Amino acid sequence: MQATITRDMTISDILKVNPNIANILMGMGMHCIFCGAAEGESLEEACYVHGIPDSGIDMLVEQINDFLAG
Repeated sequence: MQATITRDMTISDILKVNPNIANILMGMGMHCIFCGAAEGESLEEACYVHGIPDSGIDMLVEQINDFLAG
């Protein structure tokens, strides 16, 4: 069964689903996805820290899930 990424998942949990998601996150300006904060920071929190608006978070979640759907 395919994993579904949600905005409340931590960055580290998202990368455990597929490490290649790092490329998508870095493309959105999240270059410190492997730092200590990624262990406990949700995707939503990381987006806010990096200036990504709420609508951008939804687009990012959709983009990641489309990537996983292949």
